[in-house]
Amino acid sequence: MQDRFNTVAGWVLFSGIVALGLNAVSERVFDANKPERPEKMGYPIEGVVEPGAAPTVDLGTVLAAADPAAGQKVFQKCSSCHNADQGGANAIGPNLYATVGAPIGKGKNGFAFSSALSGKGGTWTYENLFDWLKSPAAFAPGTKMTFAGLSSPVDRANVIAYLKQQGGGPPFPPPAAPAAGAAKSDKAGATTANAAPGPGPSGTPANGPEAAGAAAQPQPVAGKASATGGQSQTH
Repeated sequence: MQDRFNTVAGWVLFSGIVALGLNAVSERVFDANKPERPEKMGYPIEGVVEPGAAPTVDLGTVLAAADPAAGQKVFQKCSSCHNADQGGANAIGPNLYATVGAPIGKGKNGFAFSSALSGKGGTWTYENLFDWLKSPAAFAPGTKMTFAGLSSPVDRANVIAYLKQQGGGPPFPPPAAPAAGAAKSDKAGATTANAAPGPGPSGTPANGPEAAGAAAQPQPVAGKASATGGQSQTH
């Protein structure tokens, strides 16, 4: 009896080992054949954003909708170091009145800018301000400004509109024009939709399904005599 029990137990154990082995092999096979997304897409797909990629923001579009009053409220986050009043004194950070269009890291009544910012070069354009407000450390690595930045494009646009109000600046850049392909498609669709129907056979529109059927019908051939009177079908 003991021998029979040992035999049965051995076969059960063996079957379990075989099942585990087959399961491991099948997982390896199917994982190896599983299609994976390429690390870099071969061509862009409309509407698909790559992982980790920030959505594209059109500066002209967000600035066109910017609100200086909302920007003044967001600017309160900066008020512990800055003011934007005409004739205001420098504090921990420089006075920001008339900043739009000013040289980057220069002037401001002799404020001691970091070399990272004073050596940046250029002027405070709307594009530069938009990038600076997003992340000062990324715009000018080594800057003394410890503010992390404003992640919201709307907040940044509103602050820029407020700074423009405090000291002026050039007109905002226009919003980007729609893609050429989309504009062409829209124009073609509008032309088709607004096309005036012409007269077709038996009073039906010439540009409808009836027109296609009428075009397929055999037409009389000019110069061919009729079967009844032998006269030409040319008039």
